[in-house]
Amino acid sequence: MSSIIKVGLVGVGLNTYWPQFDGLLENLKSYQEEIKNKIAGWGFEVVDAGMVDNSVKAGEAASLLKSQDVEVVFLYVATYALSSTVLPVVQRLKSHVIILNLQPVAQLNYKAFNVLGDRGKMTGAWLENCQACAVPEIASVFNRSDIRYDIVTGYLHDEEAWKEIKGWTEAARVFAALRSNRLGVLGHYYNGMLDVYTDITRQSAVFGTHIELLEMCELKKYRDQASDERVKEKIKEFTSVFNVSDECEAVEIERAARTSVALDRLVETHNLGSMAYYYEGETGNEYEDIVTSVIAGNTLLTGKNIPIAGECEVKNAQAMKIMAEFGAGGSFSEFYLIDFKDDVVYLGHDGPAHYAIAAKQVKLVPLPVYHGKPGKGLSIQMQVKNGPVTLLAVVEGKDGIFLLCAEGEAVEGPTLQIGNTNSRYKFSIGAKQFINLWSKQGPAHHCAIGVGHIADKIEKLGQILNIDVVKIC
Repeated sequence: MSSIIKVGLVGVGLNTYWPQFDGLLENLKSYQEEIKNKIAGWGFEVVDAGMVDNSVKAGEAASLLKSQDVEVVFLYVATYALSSTVLPVVQRLKSHVIILNLQPVAQLNYKAFNVLGDRGKMTGAWLENCQACAVPEIASVFNRSDIRYDIVTGYLHDEEAWKEIKGWTEAARVFAALRSNRLGVLGHYYNGMLDVYTDITRQSAVFGTHIELLEMCELKKYRDQASDERVKEKIKEFTSVFNVSDECEAVEIERAARTSVALDRLVETHNLGSMAYYYEGETGNEYEDIVTSVIAGNTLLTGKNIPIAGECEVKNAQAMKIMAEFGAGGSFSEFYLIDFKDDVVYLGHDGPAHYAIAAKQVKLVPLPVYHGKPGKGLSIQMQVKNGPVTLLAVVEGKDGIFLLCAEGEAVEGPTLQIGNTNSRYKFSIGAKQFINLWSKQGPAHHCAIGVGHIADKIEKLGQILNIDVVKIC
């Protein structure tokens, strides 16, 4: 997303303390400012509602955060605070709340503390570090009030705590991206793939995604209008991004380039952030000519974080978009085979891939047949770079939509040189248990693959979306 994402920040404390302990409020405000600046440094607009220490300020903070439409709210427990002060701040908001239980220091200097010689000063110094005192009280009231929240516990310079906080901000960014995303549906489902079919109303309700139903005749119109100059420019882009095989015939490259120009125009016209597609058409039909030449252009779009899912897999287009917005890539995949000797699972597809996560430059090769589909044309040969990966599926179960993920490793070894994307993946629980546990969750046979281990961020996104996340390994 190009626009700056807004997140809320509010500190909570108890106004009774301020006249009792000199410097306490000023110190706590300085810690809150440090938190604000850290989050703002990641490229977010922080709406700081200040220090809320009574019920009147609670209402004012709620009004401010609501008016600014923040994605999440960071509730900084600066010191002990009455839950009756905290509840009104978040009660009027729909935003997910993250309680920041952050002490100023990792360990109190007990020796220096105990020689202060003034019990008043000592109590003030303790209250500056007693964030944990209020957290159970706040959690208790949130539970009974059905407030969605999570807790980050640590200290101000705790790298682990800041990693958690950053994960929440990234999840908030993805949440905003999904809500503003326009997902195109071009053509129709692959006939008979019952697992792929989905309730697009529910997809919009859960993710906030606008779904635009597109017509093949519009794509044909843009293809017919594509100038020779634009086609030549697209061929140059092919040669820049892809390792174009000498086996590729000039007529096939030109055909794919012309379709790619049309796809760009379709995406631009409808302001699409992702798309799912499939079509067949009668043999020799012009639509068949288009749909058998889309893989190269759709791969270019996917590599630009406009993910395209084949076989009209709307759910997987959503999963790919999530991975793309997390910066992990998100390549269209299905299970290919299991190597029981090496204990690895092969995943790949003959459709569009995310070239940014490729081990080497993606090859553009001719394919004499698209298995299970009509026609022939150009395809992508790609292997995901070795290292940590995350698999993600958006699952439509009998009780609603949830996210299914697993962390593994892309590993060295032979791959299938059949003009498809395919790689070898190893999982901590072994190939047999992985495929069994993954399948029993009931996903479609497609998933999105991204680089890095990001299950913790996906789990945070699920909490913001208020849907379940199942992690296999």
